[in-house]
Amino acid sequence: MVDIAITNVQPDRAAVASQWQLIWWAFKRHRLAMISLFVTIALYLVALIPGFFAINDPTLQNARATFHPPQRVHLIDTANGFSLGLHYYPLKLTRDPETLAAIFTEDTSRKIPIALFGRGYEYSVFGLFNTTVHLVASTDPSRPLFLFGADRLGRDVFSRVVQGAQISLSIGLVGVFISLLLGVVLGGISGYYGGRIDFVMQRVIDFVLSLPTIPIWLAMAAALPQGWPATMQYMMITIILSLTGWAQLARVVRGRFLSLRTEEFVAAARLDGVSEGRIIFRHMLPSFSSHIIASVTLAVPAMILAETSLSFLGLGLQPPTISWGVLLREAQNIRSIATAPWLFLPGIAVVIAVMALNLLGDGLRDAADPYNK
Repeated sequence: MVDIAITNVQPDRAAVASQWQLIWWAFKRHRLAMISLFVTIALYLVALIPGFFAINDPTLQNARATFHPPQRVHLIDTANGFSLGLHYYPLKLTRDPETLAAIFTEDTSRKIPIALFGRGYEYSVFGLFNTTVHLVASTDPSRPLFLFGADRLGRDVFSRVVQGAQISLSIGLVGVFISLLLGVVLGGISGYYGGRIDFVMQRVIDFVLSLPTIPIWLAMAAALPQGWPATMQYMMITIILSLTGWAQLARVVRGRFLSLRTEEFVAAARLDGVSEGRIIFRHMLPSFSSHIIASVTLAVPAMILAETSLSFLGLGLQPPTISWGVLLREAQNIRSIATAPWLFLPGIAVVIAVMALNLLGDGLRDAADPYNK
């Protein structure tokens, strides 16, 4: 008898991996995309519970803190003996004897500790319950902490930027969802059936793509009644941004459907008596869902920029609604540029969000076809 040693040879991981595993492995090799993924998750976590990350009530006005400059946070206190711990010093206001310009200096004799998971103003969590717990809170409410300074009404800019993330980031998701729904449905019908339906649908898409986007946005936004409540304004601005954003995705979906409808697996499904709806949503759409996800990710920053532009021009969301575009309107006058440059900080939040989402979309688009790596 001859003993035969059988060696267990493990198959190559790529040969047995699913499409989503291949996409994830390819995406992990994209370092900028991975960093952008974590930044995007952090931004949407802040947008999910803005009250927890805010320090002060974003709507609270303080006449004594008009154009209050940003304050520094210290870890080591040497002015009152040596001690460790997060703290800040309140600012003293003095006037230049010649120009009467405001001069703020730290009052190191008054150390105010900063509490982690401390108590502050009351806010609602998902509309389910109210709480006063904040990630960071001042232990002296009479001397509030202004990380990003204050605006002309003495409102905390940092807390308003955090609160504005909820509107600006969610309007991108909601707008893209509506565009995705229109693009997939109309593009899928056009590519799947072809013929006259495809001809008519493509002429509609050509018409939408030929429209000058910014003037159309401005005209439609200007037509909205100024007295509408904030929720109605939010909904209508989202619809306006979506109505011009679906055509490009519809064209991509239509092209993919044209190439897939003659494939063998689609013909086999038809011969097996599968309904057309099941063929479209169960067999054809999943075959290029990764490309749709990449396209959607790249469309979100465009929606954010569009809302910011409309609100900055005064044709989008209106105060007291808080969004990044509304906050940037505070920096439109010369006094803000000269004396309160920190009012431009909401623009940095826009840049970070748009860059993170664009890099994330680039990584997903590169990883969507892992077989070409």
